[in-house]
Amino acid sequence: MKFLKLISSLILAITINGCSVYNFTGTGKIDAKTFQVNYFQNTAAIVEPGIERTFTNRLQEIIQNQTNLNLTNSNGDLLYEGEIVEYRIAPMQANASQTASESRLTIAVMVRFTNKNKEEDNFEKRFSFFRDYQGSELPVGSTLNGYIEEIFERITQDVFNESLAKW
Repeated sequence: MKFLKLISSLILAITINGCSVYNFTGTGKIDAKTFQVNYFQNTAAIVEPGIERTFTNRLQEIIQNQTNLNLTNSNGDLLYEGEIVEYRIAPMQANASQTASESRLTIAVMVRFTNKNKEEDNFEKRFSFFRDYQGSELPVGSTLNGYIEEIFERITQDVFNESLAKW
C-alpha cells in the first residue's frame, strides 16, 4: 500500500512538472509576457486592398488564442513586423483552347521576429502559401476573401510555429 502511494505520487509529480513546460498548443515555456504585432504593409507588385489589415489581425489572433501573452501596442517582449512582399495570380495549366484550366493565388510575407528576452530566437524569414483554383473561375468577393483567409491561416500558423513552437 505504501509502495502504491509512492508510485502514485511520483507519477503525479512527473505529470505536473511536464505540464508546466508544454501546453496544448505545443509551445514550450515562453520567456515573455507581452507581444506586439506592427502593421504589415503591402509592398507587393499587385495590391489587393485590405489584405495588410487582415494579415496583421490574423497574426495577432493566433498568438492570443494559442498563448497567454498579452497584446500591446508598444514595447512588447516579442515583436512581429514585416511586409506582404508577394501577391500573385498565375496560370498553372493550359487547356486545348490555350486558356488557363487552373490558376494559383500565391501570397508571401516577410516576417522579422524579435524576442527582447532571448535574442538567439530572432529571425527574418519569408513565409508563403498558395491556393489553386479552376482557371475558368474568377475569384472575387467572398470567394477571393475565402482563399486569402485560407492562405493567411497557413502562413500565420507557420510564423507561430517558427517563433514560439520551434517546429
